[in-house]
Amino acid sequence: MTSPSNSGPDTPVVAARGAGFCAACGARLSVDARFCHRCGTPFGEGRPRGSGESAHRTSNVASILPWGVSFVALLVLVANAAGKNFGGARVSIAANDPIGSAPTLGAPPAAPPNIATMSPRERASRLYIRMANYAETGRTDSIQFFAPMAMASHEMLTNPTVDERFHYGRIAEMTGNADVARAQADTILAARPTSLLGLVLAASAARLAGDETAARTSDRALLASLSAERATRQVDYDQHRLEIDRAVANARKRQ
Repeated sequence: MTSPSNSGPDTPVVAARGAGFCAACGARLSVDARFCHRCGTPFGEGRPRGSGESAHRTSNVASILPWGVSFVALLVLVANAAGKNFGGARVSIAANDPIGSAPTLGAPPAAPPNIATMSPRERASRLYIRMANYAETGRTDSIQFFAPMAMASHEMLTNPTVDERFHYGRIAEMTGNADVARAQADTILAARPTSLLGLVLAASAARLAGDETAARTSDRALLASLSAERATRQVDYDQHRLEIDRAVANARKRQ
């Protein structure tokens, strides 16, 4: 199976070789997935869909999607009215933070960006960075407030990249959803078993679920893959250097 490229926004994450389908939501799964990447249902569980229902679901995707967009837009309006959370000082987690740096001291506050008018990918990216900033500063109330909007924005993405799957899994982890985080890790690793992002997410999802044995297995794989993967100079690794370095340091302490 050819490893996916992370350079384009529409690069599929999982190859279609021998893929199955989720019994709960009908999403296409990789051959090695243990959980559905869309709904988090463990493989082999959930109420099966009939062929008629699957066809009905496919034919109605176009009618469902606008409701999802409306849901995100409504949450954006509520968030802006509830405290102008997008207009205050910001903590940058990456050099290419699309939100921007904190405003100059004494300068008037910048107008909050209108994420309701953004593309799905830009909206999902900004919401992830906002959630990551909240996690870094311990603002759990803000994480819970923005979580539904951030999760919905990532669920609406088509052909998500490895980076976007990692973002989705990290948001799920922040909100205590170990199944979704592990499903995203499984999907990333099915396409590239040595992916640092997949291994970091797999270890943290396993610990969130209380499976320390699986977490340590991912830790060892992370350390074993570290040098070779960093030599590939993937942009995703540069963007998430802080998270990778932190996971590596913790993995070494546990050896």
